[in-house]
Amino acid sequence: MNRLLASCRSYLGVLARAQVEGRLRAKVDASDIVQQTLLEAYRGLQRFEGATEAEWLAWLKRMLAHNAADAARHFHGTDKRQAGRAIGIDQLAASSSASVNLPAPVDTPSQHLVTKERELQVADALSRLPDEYREVVFLRNVQRLPFDEVARRLGKSRPATQMLWMRAIKKLQTLVHDESLSG
Repeated sequence: MNRLLASCRSYLGVLARAQVEGRLRAKVDASDIVQQTLLEAYRGLQRFEGATEAEWLAWLKRMLAHNAADAARHFHGTDKRQAGRAIGIDQLAASSSASVNLPAPVDTPSQHLVTKERELQVADALSRLPDEYREVVFLRNVQRLPFDEVARRLGKSRPATQMLWMRAIKKLQTLVHDESLSG
């Protein structure tokens, strides 16, 4: 059980980081949301009714989306809510895979399993990148910010940021390739 949960940590970390944005990031760490999700999964394993890896990951993803929404509500407070800006948990869960630019689900179960395995490999490789590389990939590819904004956040020039991003992507591709050869 510990190995199963540990194998999902990087994947959940990428999803959590995509959901904890802006000012909330100063108050809530994505790793706290991942830890809470893994703890709930461990405690609630008997409630899991799926049979496939895809169903397992979807179950974890829904829990993570719920925990991220709870954290956001807790720190924003009910008196500061703006009804027009509220989004439902279903929308949050649906947007999380799109926001990290993961491949769309495929038709056959075997293709779906390959896709999920690839997502886990990419998430694991992301977690092994140096901090600066991980940050530039996250800002550019997960949050989909323009290079000018990424450069501003990193305190670098646009050309330096683009070069850093290219190096980070190349390193990420190497890690994923090496992982697929060893796995």
